[in-house]
Amino acid sequence: MNRFVVVSGCSGGGKSTLIEALAARGFATVEEPGRRIVREERAGGGLALPWVDLAAFARRAIAMATADREAAEAMPGWVFFDRGLIDAAAALEHATGEVVAEPLARAHPYHRTVFLVPPWPEIWTGDSERLHDLADAEAEYDRLARMYPALGYTVHELPKADVEARVAFVLATLG
Repeated sequence: MNRFVVVSGCSGGGKSTLIEALAARGFATVEEPGRRIVREERAGGGLALPWVDLAAFARRAIAMATADREAAEAMPGWVFFDRGLIDAAAALEHATGEVVAEPLARAHPYHRTVFLVPPWPEIWTGDSERLHDLADAEAEYDRLARMYPALGYTVHELPKADVEARVAFVLATLG
């Protein structure tokens, strides 16, 4: 059984908070590639930023998510990914029209159960690593909500609830 679980969905909807709560319970977790890329690009004066060159950003995210997945092989038990390869592939397909998600999903599968964080306007905020607005975040969510099932994943939308309820939902769903 594949033990690599993706938490995806709307940016600003509480994915990272959920991942942090799972880590606090002792689960292995992987930080979102996009946030790491933004920090690295800004520190080095790079342009592979989603608001500057989405295709370059997505290509870096694919490379990082692939490396993350390979590194996770050494982690025990469930490994929870704050986004992953499919998210990066969806961004590249959106930016360029290249069809990359299906072959990447076949070559680097995750657990068939994927958790999607829905748009939640009441908690959404931008920050220095998230410069897009809520409408862009909702459009991204819609792309991901179509892509994951199209690739054979079973999607469970997380409830709009506090983080402990979300952790309980994830763990109960995984059994």
